[in-house]
Amino acid sequence: MPTPMKRIAGRILVAVMILVAVPIVLTPIYAIRAIHPVSTLMMFDEVTVHPVLRDWVSIDDVSPVLLHSIVMSEDGQFCRHDGIDWGELLSVVDQALDGEETRGASTITMQTVKNLFLWNGRSFIRKALELPLALYFDLVLSKRRIMEIYINIAEWDTGVYGIEAASQHYFGKSASKLSAREAALITVALPAPDMRNPANPSRLMRRLASRVERLARSSGAYVGCLDPN
Repeated sequence: MPTPMKRIAGRILVAVMILVAVPIVLTPIYAIRAIHPVSTLMMFDEVTVHPVLRDWVSIDDVSPVLLHSIVMSEDGQFCRHDGIDWGELLSVVDQALDGEETRGASTITMQTVKNLFLWNGRSFIRKALELPLALYFDLVLSKRRIMEIYINIAEWDTGVYGIEAASQHYFGKSASKLSAREAALITVALPAPDMRNPANPSRLMRRLASRVERLARSSGAYVGCLDPN
């Protein structure tokens, strides 16, 4: 008869196998444009009966300047890396080993797999899981599809998921109608959606948005992978 420790170990093993199997199975399915994935946070809100606002929008119906703003603000090497910006990641590791305060090194792909399959919060375990998932996600899906999923599952305010819902929520217009300034403001809200309001930006937000606007205007080849085929 199994001991309590063996039973616990067995349950942990089963949980790990499920955690690994789910992304492996779902990622190829998510390559299908007709499939509209949901994030773990959205599912949690639904289960706990919290309001959820989302209206899936095709990447074809999103203002290009918004896509360019997100790439240049969140992950400038998005079109060039394999899901992980190794240079940025190694820089953060070096800073941590030197005892310095580190900044985030998550790519858009890593943020997407975290939102789809993992959980929020700073954790070495979660970060370790993100890396192989991001490589696999980038291998199976196109950059354009990854971006389409990302902008539709990112949380822009409490219970407000996806760029279409966020655009309507903050500016009363479709994501296809966002101006360069509005796109920049809604982009700089991403790192702290519960503290930053694009419709009522602070001085810091306005300054950050001005920088994002400049970067988006000069994005060029950095955003070439987002061009329609």
